[in-house]
Amino acid sequence: MHRALVALIAAAALAAPLSAPARDLVQFPGYEPGTIVVATGERQLFYVLGDGQAIRYPVGVGRAGMAWHGQAYVAKKYRRPAWSLRPGVTPTIPGGSPRNPMGEAAIGLDRGNYAIHGTNDPASIGGFVSHGCIRMYNADILDLFQRVPIGAKVAVVP
Repeated sequence: MHRALVALIAAAALAAPLSAPARDLVQFPGYEPGTIVVATGERQLFYVLGDGQAIRYPVGVGRAGMAWHGQAYVAKKYRRPAWSLRPGVTPTIPGGSPRNPMGEAAIGLDRGNYAIHGTNDPASIGGFVSHGCIRMYNADILDLFQRVPIGAKVAVVP
């Protein structure tokens, strides 16, 4: 009986979607339309639409000691970016590879080597998991990618 229960729970877990609650529209006053606000403590990203509303997305954020707070702006946008742990030193993982931790798209920030990007590890969304980058589900980064222009303001708050 115990073995059957474990098998049933495992099957249910495998059948469960690999995403948190879908992005949704929420009340979010106080920021200019077009601003990205990352609330690291909540592990949520808000794209401000205006009229006191924003689209809310679940995200993974920096681990203890690696998270940052402050202002930035969108400097670059990449579809299917390549990735290397240390460019020029370690091998590059090409864009589109299932081993590539950048996922389907990346929004590069003007501050440090940080980005808002997709992930090849959807289970990491909702956690304190990165080296300072903001991770999103691939479907969510693709949605945000098409909405946000180069030069958009980004506020990362505790």
